Amino acid sequence: MKALGTILLLVGLAGTLFFGIQAINNSETFSFLGIDVALSSANWTPVIISGVVVVLGIVFLSVKKKKLA
Repeated sequence: MKALGTILLLVGLAGTLFFGIQAINNSETFSFLGIDVALSSANWTPVIISGVVVVLGIVFLSVKKKKLA
């Protein structure tokens, strides 16, 4: 379980960083009345999925095996 949790955590973090940077770069900004306004045309689904994988990795790392008596 610990190995699976570590793998999920690392893959999820890498995916979150990669897709997050990609999504941020897909936003456009313009100035309106002296205020910078950002419009995002990014697909946030991969970032959300990567975040869920990170949470699953943390859950698998924190779960302790029960010993059968």
